[in-house]
Amino acid sequence: MAAVCIDRLLETVEKPTRYIGGEYNSVHKGSRDVEIRFAFAFPDVYEIGMSHLGLRILYYLINQREDTWCERVFAPWSDMEEIMRREDIPLFALESRDPVKEFDLIGFTLQYEMSYTNVLNMLNLAGIPQLSRDRGLEHPFVIGGGPCAYNSEPLADFFDFFVLGEGEEVIGAVLDLYKQWKSDGKSRGEFLEMAAGLEGVYVPSLYSVEYNSNGTVKGIAPLNGSYPARIKKVIIEDFDAVYFPDRIIVPYMDIVHDRAILELFRGCTRGCRFCQAGMVYRPVREKKPETLMRQAEKLIESTGYEEISLASLSTSDYTQLSPLVRDMIERFGSQGVGISLPSLRIDSFSLDLINEIQKVRKTGLTFAPEAGTQRLRDVINKGVTEEDLLESVGNAFRCGYSTVKLYFMVGLPTETIGDVKGIKDLAYRVIDRYYEADKQSRGKGLKITVSTSCFVPKPFTPFQWEPQDTMELFNKKQDFLKQELRHRAITYNWHQPETSFLEAVFARGDRRLCKVLLKAWGNGCRFDGWMEHFNFKAWMEAFRECGVDPDFYALRRRDYDEFLPWDHIDIGVSKEFLVSEHKKALEGKTTPHCRDGCVNCGITKVFGGGVCDAIGQS
Repeated sequence: MAAVCIDRLLETVEKPTRYIGGEYNSVHKGSRDVEIRFAFAFPDVYEIGMSHLGLRILYYLINQREDTWCERVFAPWSDMEEIMRREDIPLFALESRDPVKEFDLIGFTLQYEMSYTNVLNMLNLAGIPQLSRDRGLEHPFVIGGGPCAYNSEPLADFFDFFVLGEGEEVIGAVLDLYKQWKSDGKSRGEFLEMAAGLEGVYVPSLYSVEYNSNGTVKGIAPLNGSYPARIKKVIIEDFDAVYFPDRIIVPYMDIVHDRAILELFRGCTRGCRFCQAGMVYRPVREKKPETLMRQAEKLIESTGYEEISLASLSTSDYTQLSPLVRDMIERFGSQGVGISLPSLRIDSFSLDLINEIQKVRKTGLTFAPEAGTQRLRDVINKGVTEEDLLESVGNAFRCGYSTVKLYFMVGLPTETIGDVKGIKDLAYRVIDRYYEADKQSRGKGLKITVSTSCFVPKPFTPFQWEPQDTMELFNKKQDFLKQELRHRAITYNWHQPETSFLEAVFARGDRRLCKVLLKAWGNGCRFDGWMEHFNFKAWMEAFRECGVDPDFYALRRRDYDEFLPWDHIDIGVSKEFLVSEHKKALEGKTTPHCRDGCVNCGITKVFGGGVCDAIGQS
């Protein structure tokens, strides 16, 4: 099929630059000059997908291969979808505008459970059967990766296989295997059997699920002994040597994170008990400052960006952060290039660092206390105190800052209404610190944004056994804060409980949810993470039509001896450690930072590398 022509349609849609491609630094090859065509699919709109660091890395890594062309494809917004269906235009890749169904492989990054219907919609728009069992040799292989792949059971019927762990480490092996399979002329099933032999690859069709009479999962096992009983994630061992692009695509439109991004390290040693990323991305592996400086220079030169974001799960835990920031300000400040940090670790935020950052460009500051009282912060093992926050914001106000964002969660295990009230109390104490700062030094126009998300129990965390609050209870807590946070300097934002409820359902779900997901898509569900599109009624109808109780997944407490739908996946952190952490949470006991001594999570028994080895073997 010839490349799709959409030029005449662009003037009729919102934000046409989402669909035109051809951006500076995008990669263009001839389709006849390569043996493999790979579509990197992000199941959300362009401006969100283009902000994703994983896309930026894998796009250029794959395109380094002379035999492969990696192109991008995003979920078309509703206006564009309507036109595509009316005009019979298939889903196409941005670089070539060729139909995606003509590609060899499609790799979806799964960052958020509420994007699952977009995956099904994109497959349907592409003309690719949504169910993997219905695909033939003429169809691409559909691959899933990213954090949601660690419990891929609710998507098992739709994907040919999943990659567990860090894509840079395994994508080359997948492409080599595909190339070999293609030249051998084998069947589609034979390729999946070959792929199951790769470390970090999970082929759900090669595993069977048994259920107990009470509806819980009895076990997930391979169909025969050729496939591993437990699938082990893959990691990068040398983070300084791993591939990182020296250029990135510069979009024609504003995107969510429109800046150069440097990844300081992967993993996290903090051990917050609600945080899935902090568990699944262990062990910590840092880049050297000289590596980061070299990468920064190349990115600025190749893009013209005037801001560098220093990203990681807990950026202020980077051991060389202060000297790195100073060196970057000295090196790039004269070019007008500013440095930005994501949500900061309260206890390690320093006045000196504030002063360095604001030399070039002053922005607002973001802190994540997560809970309103010290009791609850100990339960979740946050490891910070109220005085840590107040001292940090006080320093910031004295340096001229006047805009602060505070992130909290409601519905955390053991939470009481007193803990919820603590959110209001803490916000008002931040206001007090502003007025305690000298008028001459503090910035004008105090603005405090308090945001609360709804706690979602996630796989591979110490809270994976906990029930979620009911939607009624979430609403009650949010209504309480709406009344309490009435101050002209405070803006209060909250998450929709219905969305968080569905997120919990799919986060801890099993394969029986596949039919619900397909039914919800058939009921018109798309862009479920967007309030203007979210249709909770359609979702509940899908559950009813399929005879599936969503409360069974979201609101039910699990026992330690229950087989969980992700227990056949090995992330390196032991279940015994997670059980121990859950018990300590219920007792209000904290676990120290890994840098202060090994906490025996089990990661070094499976994987070497990382800061763990410098402390001692678990």
